[in-house]
Amino acid sequence: MSKAYFDIVRLIERLHRHFLDVLRTELRNLNIEDVNAVQTLLLYNIGDNEVVIRDLKDRGYYQGSNVSYNIKSLTEAGYLTQERSPHDRRSVRLRLTEKGQNLCAAVRKLQDNLALAVGDDAGAALEGALSVMQSLERTWTDFIHYGHPNRPQ
Repeated sequence: MSKAYFDIVRLIERLHRHFLDVLRTELRNLNIEDVNAVQTLLLYNIGDNEVVIRDLKDRGYYQGSNVSYNIKSLTEAGYLTQERSPHDRRSVRLRLTEKGQNLCAAVRKLQDNLALAVGDDAGAALEGALSVMQSLERTWTDFIHYGHPNRPQ
């Protein structure tokens, strides 16, 4: 079991890097040069929602200085708008502009095409992999917050 665990941990890292490479390739195909793969993923995670910067950090997607730098760059490039919350002036709300929505639509189309390439036959295997990944996320989150994994009693 531990060999499989260590193999999957290494695979997660490689898959993340490969996914960023996929996004870089698609950005090149779209002739988009004013945004990078990490910023594209940030936009994709925001999607159609209006989010507060703090929520992106709290969800564990991004580190503080990383998200601040990328949001500033994305705002300057016209992909995001920022506005102060009327209820909490310290809180900044983010929303995609039309340019950001167009890029996210292109990424969604790419994702749909990649899902088709994986094929319907992989559906059950993907469901099993998703379950394992969610279990890993819960275990790692428990360790981060409580200093120990949530072990069965």
